[in-house]
Amino acid sequence: MAMPTILQIIIGFIGLVLIAIPFSQNKSAINYRHILIAIIFQVLLAFALIKIPFIVQIFAYLSDGVTALQAATQEGSEFVFGYLSNPTTAPFENSSTGNSIIFAFQILPLIVVISSLSALLWFWNILPLIIRAISRVFEKLFNIGGPIGLGATANIIMGQVEAPLLVRPYLSTMSKKELLILMTAGMSTVSGSIMIALVSMLQPQFPEVNLIQHLVSASILSIPAAIMYANIMMPSSEEVTNFVGDEVPKVYDSSMDAVTRGTRDGLEICLNVGAILIAFIALVSLFNSILGIVGGWVGFSNLSLQLILGYIFFPIVWLMGVPLEETFASAELLGLKTALNEFVAYGALANIDPGVLSDRSKLITLYGLCGFANFSSIGILVSGIGAMAPERKNDLIKMSIKALIGATLASCMTGLVIGIF
Repeated sequence: MAMPTILQIIIGFIGLVLIAIPFSQNKSAINYRHILIAIIFQVLLAFALIKIPFIVQIFAYLSDGVTALQAATQEGSEFVFGYLSNPTTAPFENSSTGNSIIFAFQILPLIVVISSLSALLWFWNILPLIIRAISRVFEKLFNIGGPIGLGATANIIMGQVEAPLLVRPYLSTMSKKELLILMTAGMSTVSGSIMIALVSMLQPQFPEVNLIQHLVSASILSIPAAIMYANIMMPSSEEVTNFVGDEVPKVYDSSMDAVTRGTRDGLEICLNVGAILIAFIALVSLFNSILGIVGGWVGFSNLSLQLILGYIFFPIVWLMGVPLEETFASAELLGLKTALNEFVAYGALANIDPGVLSDRSKLITLYGLCGFANFSSIGILVSGIGAMAPERKNDLIKMSIKALIGATLASCMTGLVIGIF
């Protein structure tokens, strides 16, 4: 690795921490030793997830499982949607124009299937064992209680609203810092069902990369980063909340209950994702048309939301380790993700022109985009967790911007860490 790159990485770690400090409610109480430990732990964890052979092999098997899952999903989709879910079987010749992927029939069904499968694996106690093992490491290292460790770590597999359900009885008694950790972790990761859909979207752009390995690694790495940023923004020595009785609550009553409820939840996610994409992409297009008209009056006919966001996120993306000449293209994507959502940003990454970003920069950007940190997620989190603990709604609202900033920086930190390797 060249010396300028090493220097950029060192500046990146310092810069990404310094950005969070002005948002701290008690700057003098920040424990910089804990920050250093968290960063070292992330680097070691990234090395383990990316470089240790037997872990890499586990991800290879998982990738094979994803391929089988995609094929199985297509079987079910073809039965319901016919050739719309598999254009190669269409009863007419493909003109090779337009988008060959029909998102609603080829990507969204994956969310339903993986949501159902995840629920089943949760009932069979496979996922709880994995999640609890990982969360115990974070609890010991960062001095957090069992409920917040489980709730934060469950975001690796579950959604940002579904994960807090596992610790619902403890939400009312959690400290503000614990709630902030829960919200920040929720917005700095993506759920398992979304991951599989993203793999299908991004595979043409990353043909030689095990995408499921990197998306899972991104979510795992984001948990300690999220805890670190929550500790920066709200340092406190309050007593942690611990489990009383069973550590992992029972969610489903039977295998059939898990499958049916998981399918129902997956359908709800599908409808939300599809509707949000239609609305947001349309609004961006409309907004860009207005900006183009306004920009034309002052000599900037190419003015767009992406351009504005690119300038805003330019320094942050450089701190992630992206070379200067590629920073702006990556910054536009990070801005899109924050203003709109990760699907819009990943869609833009999937269609980015060859040569705009190097393979290393594309991978750093992949990690930086991996999370639900956007403005719509604030509403989802506040309303979702607020419904479980109505008495904490005001606290959730007050901490929502801190959580958004912390989650965005946590994803950026994982991009910087992965760039080392």
